[in-house]
Amino acid sequence: MNLQNRLDLLERLGQYISEGNEEWKSARDRASRENGWFSPEFIDLAANRIATHFLAKDKLAAWAEQYKIPAENPQPKNVGIIMAGNIPLVGFHDFLCAFISGHRQTIKLSSRDETLLKHLVERLYEWDAQTKELIRFETMLKGCDAYIATGSNNSARYFDYYFKKYPHIIRRNRTSVGILTGNESPVELEKLADDVHEYFGMGCRNITKIFVPKDYEFLPLLDAFRKYNHFADHNKYKNNYDYQLAVLIINKQYYMTNDSIILHENPSVFSPISQLNYEFYSDIASVEQQLSNNGDIQAIAGKGHLPFGEAQQPSLTDYADGVDTLQFLLAL
Repeated sequence: MNLQNRLDLLERLGQYISEGNEEWKSARDRASRENGWFSPEFIDLAANRIATHFLAKDKLAAWAEQYKIPAENPQPKNVGIIMAGNIPLVGFHDFLCAFISGHRQTIKLSSRDETLLKHLVERLYEWDAQTKELIRFETMLKGCDAYIATGSNNSARYFDYYFKKYPHIIRRNRTSVGILTGNESPVELEKLADDVHEYFGMGCRNITKIFVPKDYEFLPLLDAFRKYNHFADHNKYKNNYDYQLAVLIINKQYYMTNDSIILHENPSVFSPISQLNYEFYSDIASVEQQLSNNGDIQAIAGKGHLPFGEAQQPSLTDYADGVDTLQFLLAL
């Protein structure tokens, strides 16, 4: 299968997602039943962003041209991909990189996200039988020429051990932060609310901590976050909220809340579900320096960085952990 065939199939896949027909809705609803964190709202959000940012014809063509991807892959390798399942279709970009490069790929899906990508790949099987030779799903990965694995810090240690003899990309826990000046508009605060709350805050590009100037006024921020007050009606989220609130109360720690999210002063860039950590600063330059040396940071939102509201909208060239996946694959 040549590059143009693959590009055409990807464009068609984007159109299929955008149409949102009954077949797709059925797969979406099944995925939502299988994983309570995958609300139909957030599955649609993830899928439609993939269609818009990854599968648009002009963007795919420009991406392929940027890397000078050859029309044919003369020596396709078998790439094993272990996908995470923290947010819907989180491993799609790895699948996309392997597919457009012309390599074969063997995918091990997370038990938390077994339906969505399989459904989309089955559409590719229907449209072109050659894709069956390029994409397959397995519960165990053996005999691959290279590996891309995403997981927790703990599982990454195992990946490092098992795949050390092969070309590999190993991804660990990462998170994102925001830097506020105190001059943000109501619109910007509402967009920050999206960065914090989308996918219930479970993605590595979700903002889990904010840095704010001393004497920062939190009320406008908490008010903007009321956009997601309906999370209080989501059983799994509410259980997390109640637990984190109880921990803070028992330990007599200061917190702020709007009844759906907790703000807590904490030095960690990682925060539990339903909680947003914050830290005061007196010198923004020192914050920038601190973050530049922090290997746990995936993205930074704020003035001079990623605009608020775009943390969970990566482009084709926004590679996880800053490691160019497509270049890695083309070099095999």
